[in-house]
Amino acid sequence: MSQWYVYMLRCSDGTYYSGVTTDLERRIKEHNGEGAAGKGAKYTKARRPVRLAYSEPVTDRSTAQKREHALRQMTRAEKEKLAN
Repeated sequence: MSQWYVYMLRCSDGTYYSGVTTDLERRIKEHNGEGAAGKGAKYTKARRPVRLAYSEPVTDRSTAQKREHALRQMTRAEKEKLAN
């Protein structure tokens, strides 16, 4: 069974991007254009470089996706507080 992570990136323009993955290092590299070509998100492609602002391990994909949705619904102030 794989460990899932919910993560939030801070983009170069100061915005936040949230996602889920089983490999944080690989995924951040992909968002920054390293590794497999075309694997980063469209949103982060135009806002590189990105850096990890927050992550949390979760038990399964379903839980990860629900938590990701909750992160996306947060206000900018709430995201800033979580990132710090």
